Amino acid sequence: MDENKVYTCSCGDSCSNEPLNESQSWKAYVPVGISLIMLLAGIAIDNFFPQFFNFYIKPGWYTLAYIPVAYPVLKEAIETIRQKDFFTEFTLMLVATLGAFFIGEYPEGVAVMLFYAVGELFQSSAVNKAKRNIKALLDVRPDTAVVERNGSYETVFPESVEIGEIIQIKAGGKVPLDGTMISLSSSFNTSALTGESKPKIISEGETVLAGMLNIDKVITIQVTKKYEDSSLSRILEMVQDATSRKAKTELLIRRFAKIYTPIVFALAVLITVIPYFIVSDYIFQDWLYRALVFLVISCPCALVVSIPLGYFGGIGAASKAGILFKGANYLDLMTKVNTVVIDKTGTLTKGVFEVQEVVVVENIDKDELIGVVASMEKFSNHPIAKAIVAFAGDKADKYNATDIEEISGHGLKGTVNGKDVLVGNNKLMKKFGIDYDIRVDSIVETIVIAAIDGKYAGYITIADEVKEDAADAIKNMHTNGIGKIVMLSGDKSSITEKVASVLGIDNAYGDLLPEDKVKHLEQLKADKRNVIAFVGDGINDAPSLALSDVGIAMGGMGSDAAIEVADVVIQTDQPSKIATAVKIAKSTRQVVMQNIILAFTVKGIVLILGGFGVATMWEAVFADVGVSLLAILNAVRILRMKF
Repeated sequence: MDENKVYTCSCGDSCSNEPLNESQSWKAYVPVGISLIMLLAGIAIDNFFPQFFNFYIKPGWYTLAYIPVAYPVLKEAIETIRQKDFFTEFTLMLVATLGAFFIGEYPEGVAVMLFYAVGELFQSSAVNKAKRNIKALLDVRPDTAVVERNGSYETVFPESVEIGEIIQIKAGGKVPLDGTMISLSSSFNTSALTGESKPKIISEGETVLAGMLNIDKVITIQVTKKYEDSSLSRILEMVQDATSRKAKTELLIRRFAKIYTPIVFALAVLITVIPYFIVSDYIFQDWLYRALVFLVISCPCALVVSIPLGYFGGIGAASKAGILFKGANYLDLMTKVNTVVIDKTGTLTKGVFEVQEVVVVENIDKDELIGVVASMEKFSNHPIAKAIVAFAGDKADKYNATDIEEISGHGLKGTVNGKDVLVGNNKLMKKFGIDYDIRVDSIVETIVIAAIDGKYAGYITIADEVKEDAADAIKNMHTNGIGKIVMLSGDKSSITEKVASVLGIDNAYGDLLPEDKVKHLEQLKADKRNVIAFVGDGINDAPSLALSDVGIAMGGMGSDAAIEVADVVIQTDQPSKIATAVKIAKSTRQVVMQNIILAFTVKGIVLILGGFGVATMWEAVFADVGVSLLAILNAVRILRMKF
């Protein structure tokens, strides 16, 4: 996204993505200050020294007061008319205020344009504040990287660093690129990525992400992704793209404003003309004044400005909490979710497996089994495979695995030192007709069974740990209106059901292949009452994420495919953030609806009063600018809420 690009809202307002600097800021207030001083002075002179305002001086004085705030509006009106957009808030404000001058209501004409200008300043300030909050939160990439080249370190632009190069980050320095830790360990502030203030210790061989702050000692990392592909770049792109994806409410209001404004102009003309034929004591100036009041009241600014700002605030609040919504439309959808389907491994559990026990048959050595199995598991990225490889250490070095074939949902098939080897679950053994110890099926923990040359050789038990906040996550989801929570897993049914029982999950299904998860989702979607969010982290979860109404990916440890397909990304890998996302979405929706009700209620009341000649231009100013200001302040309030 171009940082300096100017976006034109459907209300006609031009919103720059670049916040005002100090010199621009005070200059923006100068025209308003001049008009305000001249207006107040004019009102004082009119009341205390009326003889000073003769026929020529009074209109001239108020015209000079009018020009500083009216000139920018006139420029915008001319520009929109050139684009064949005749009915905008700019033309509406010009017609109303020039009409006030025409009937001799000079102070009111100036006041309407002045308060409109003040409202625009408040709006720009609110928009820029929201954008600065998100930019400050996310755009923490350093401008330079210290890279090792030709035996020494040199400072370069991060964009020029290649994958595989070694970079150095000093204590207090920001990590410019994603990489793998080479140093033994260090402590990192990850708040820019996750919203979590608690430091995280990262050890040798673990992943370090761009945007993290090294707070311990000088470290070195090996770059694994180019600058434009780093996690932080991806986050920034997601947030920027999110602002262009409109919620249905926002799109509806904008379409409404396009139709509504010309209707308002037509009604104003009718208010002026029709009474001539039906009112006996018709006075043109009185009815024109009522029409002008009607025009000012009817300006749709409060809706078309505050509603997009409300959604923008919601996206900002979520980003601050480590949750990335890929569009305002998903904020809306999240409020309707009543069914959450969750993958187990890496989502509700840590996905950090450890070998618990190695059991072998006679004539097979434990080290041999571990070495054979690890030599094959080196070809897999599954957390269980990594646990076995880590446990085996150098035991796998003397075993050469070839012709490795992954059988989805079952395990691996290959050749190790000339022997046919199968490594996987009981389904793999049954598939190839291996006669194994059936007592293995009753073991609750995760089991990796091995067969060598068609004969059962033993098994390895592996355990995963439930995340600390998993139980609270389920409880909070139920509290926040999620009626049904379902857990799906490729792990054993016994383990899946045990975890579900501990956490209080409604339904749980294990021993599932990726296509089985999709079938379960399709069955849930068949009931049109279900609005489904699927939460996962692995590449095998991508089809389910795409199929669900709202796909939620665990972004910290999750695969690129899952993050790419998902609609919402949780950077912290905390399942408790699912309930937080629901709360933020509902709060955003509530604020947006409050703004809609406020605008329509106040404007409706003042419109009726204006039609009967009770409301003056001053009430009209409050109905327009006052309501806009209240709605904008209400929208910005989302950024200050605690979730």
